[in-house]
Amino acid sequence: QVQLVESGGGLVQPGGSLRLSCVASGFTVGDRKILWFRQVPGKEREGLACIEGLGSDKWYADSVQGRFTISRDKGKNTVYLQMRRLKLEDTGVYFCATDLGSFCLNHEAASYGYWGQGTQVTVSS
Repeated sequence: QVQLVESGGGLVQPGGSLRLSCVASGFTVGDRKILWFRQVPGKEREGLACIEGLGSDKWYADSVQGRFTISRDKGKNTVYLQMRRLKLEDTGVYFCATDLGSFCLNHEAASYGYWGQGTQVTVSS
């Protein structure tokens, strides 16, 4: 069955970097899109970055454009989120998700049925 497992979160100072990993099973990340979301208490889950299946198109939210990079390793069936120049407001629980579609057209959390358990990222001095 479809399973997603995130890792790589932690505590980092403002301006620092982290790389999150999302290991997939039950499908091939080279064929299906993966989105990274962030959950902050009291706010809706926010879509941050998407990598489409089959192709290489990517989408980024304005809040992370130029700082975050999404990529994948087909051999490891893993999608990564490289986060640089982290800010205090980047703190939250980060999730990867898929709807088993191919194109990064929809970035709303309600549209995604498969989620990992999340990994906590805390940006603090």
